[in-house]
Amino acid sequence: MTAIRPGRRAVFLDRDGVINRMVYHAEFGLIDSPQNPDEFELLPGVGEAILRLNQMGWLTVVVSNQPGIAKGKSTLALLEATTRKMHRGLAQAGAHLNAVYYCLHHPEAAQQEYRVVCDCRKPMPGLLQLAAIEHGIDLRASFMVGDGLTDVLAGQAAGCITVLLGNDKCELCQAMQARQARPDIVLPDLGQVVRFAEKTGLEIRPVGF
Repeated sequence: MTAIRPGRRAVFLDRDGVINRMVYHAEFGLIDSPQNPDEFELLPGVGEAILRLNQMGWLTVVVSNQPGIAKGKSTLALLEATTRKMHRGLAQAGAHLNAVYYCLHHPEAAQQEYRVVCDCRKPMPGLLQLAAIEHGIDLRASFMVGDGLTDVLAGQAAGCITVLLGNDKCELCQAMQARQARPDIVLPDLGQVVRFAEKTGLEIRPVGF
């Protein structure tokens, strides 16, 4: 196992609803994650926000549940193509992600190979812990940024500072209280996360590659 080098800070980012828009399927009346690159669209200002994090010396790491393949909604090739589109879109703003980690499992998956009760599907912290090992991240000096309860729980379990994007959503309040999963910070968007990081006065240490 690779030893964790202390001091490297990261901003862990959920993908859907944080980096890109969710997709409304009118025929089903459902909002879902994009399942192919045609459905993928970066949210306004995300590229600029991630660029600023890059400039500040933070690692930027996507940690996302992506059960679409397990549910038969997508394929590995489509997921990879969607990820490439994400990278290209961020690159247009001069930004980059240091790593992307997906959990492809689901306990009720239609496909047997993905029907797994794992430690990487948020709210479990496995993706964050793996990233910490592979990139030498100090989890307690890092942020987990997401728009849902599972992101807050995963960040808590990993020991990160947790940031919920959006308002302090009423529909989440009861669930958060029941799970003792109150986020440390509630901010409206990723740009505000960057501004918060800039104002905290925390020492930002250069990232070594």
